[in-house]
This record gives sequence, C-alpha cells and structure tokens, in this order.
Amino acid sequence: MKYLIFGANGQLGSKFIERLTIDNIDYIALNHNDCDITDINSVQKVIKSFKPDFILNCAAYNLVDEAEKSSEIAYKVNQKATQNIAISAKEENAFLVHFSTDYVFDGNKGKLYSEKDITNPINEYGKSKLLGENAIKNILDKYLIFRLSWVYGNGKQNFIYKFNEWSSKNNVLNITEDEYSIPSSTNLIVNAVQKALQKNIFGLYHLVANSYCSRYEWANEIVKIRKMDIKLNPVSIKTFNLPAQRPYNSAMSNELLSNLIGPIPTWQEDLKDFLLKN
Repeated sequence: MKYLIFGANGQLGSKFIERLTIDNIDYIALNHNDCDITDINSVQKVIKSFKPDFILNCAAYNLVDEAEKSSEIAYKVNQKATQNIAISAKEENAFLVHFSTDYVFDGNKGKLYSEKDITNPINEYGKSKLLGENAIKNILDKYLIFRLSWVYGNGKQNFIYKFNEWSSKNNVLNITEDEYSIPSSTNLIVNAVQKALQKNIFGLYHLVANSYCSRYEWANEIVKIRKMDIKLNPVSIKTFNLPAQRPYNSAMSNELLSNLIGPIPTWQEDLKDFLLKN
C-alpha cells in the first residue's frame, strides 16, 4: 500500500509521517513547496506519478481569525484545493481521507453534535471547510471525512503550545470558560484513522476524544498534570474581542465512529498521555 500525504509540515501530517515510517509503509509527504494543491495540474501530476492507494489530505488553512481578513486564501486551500485533490483521486482511483472541523456548526445545539445534525458555520474558516466537505461528497462515491476539534500535537498551531508560551511569560492567565469542545491529540487521530482504514469503512465521521470541556477546564488539566505554579482566571470569550466569531459549544459525539473501530479515550486520558511524553 502506498500513501500520499498533503500538508507534510503540519502537526497532523507530521504525525502520519512518523507512524508510516515506524510501520515501514511506502509513502511520500508533500508540503506547499512540493505541490501547489490550489493548482489542479500540479495535483494531477503528482498523484498520477506516484499512484497512491490512499491520499491523506492534512493540508488546511486553519488561521481562524486571519480567515476573516484573508478569506480568499482560506477558500482556495480549504475548498478549491480539496476539490482538486478529490478530482485527481477519482481519476487515479485513490482513496481520499480528508480532515474537517467542528466549526461547521454554530454551537447553539446545547448538546453533542452528531453527523446528522445540520451545519451552520459562523465564520469564514468554518464556511470554507464545509465547502471542502461538500466538494468531496459531490465528486467521490467512497471517501473518509473526519471532523476534528481542538487538535494538538508537536506543532505551534495549537492551544497547548500557545499556553506554554503564555505561561512562560505570565504567572496569571485569562482563559475562556464559555467556549466548549473536545481536545484531541494527533496521536489519537492517527490511531483512529488507521483502524478505520483497516476496517474499510467510508463516509463522514466525528473523530474526537470522549467527553468535552471548556478552554478553562483544559488549561486547568494541563496545569494539574504538569504541576505548574500559575493562576488561571475564567473569563468570557468576549473579553478577547477576536475577529472571528467562535461557536460556544461545538463538541461532537464520536459514537458513530467508536461503534465501528472500538473505544476512544477521554480527552483527559489523551492529554495525560501526550504531556507525559512531551
């Protein structure tokens, strides 16, 4: 089996590279310098040349606030490029695994979102990712789309890295208490994807840890596990006056996926495992 990874430099792409290397599986991993995924000719050329069995599209424009100001870039990467990859995957009969987001929801449901719930993104990032999902559904008969939330790993575009940066400069931090979702590590995600591929399932699934929390509760758990000497103040997200509106509670249920691949850890178990190893 041969894998092609787009988004090699991101935290999720890097984790897949690590795992495929350990498992001695044939792959190539490309970043934006290797292949411009917004150019369908570039995408077709690389897929036709390598002839992968599986394509892992880990590439995304995920700067949520910047997407409000630079929405054209978000749509080029999250919609147009995804469409390019889907078209090319179909031409070469490759199976596409794509990653979306909980931000396709408005956060007003009041309980866990299922795959059947109506989407209603409230920021440009979420809108662009939803259009990417729809492009795949319109082009391919079989695929895997995984909606993720609050992803963290060995990268800089995640809450844990930013929290470490903030705490190295401040003894007191203000953390939002009214924003809820589910932290999920790249290790948890890669494990689940591998199981899904082994079982030959396809469709749209929510791939998250079990249970949910606020940013404040997440930060408190980090402090507890790492025994940090720092004070956390719970505040409203409105305090930060961010350019992009966030869904207040976009936590998703993983029941559909876990029924197929087996139990998925809680976010607390997942977090502890990550922090003790990093």
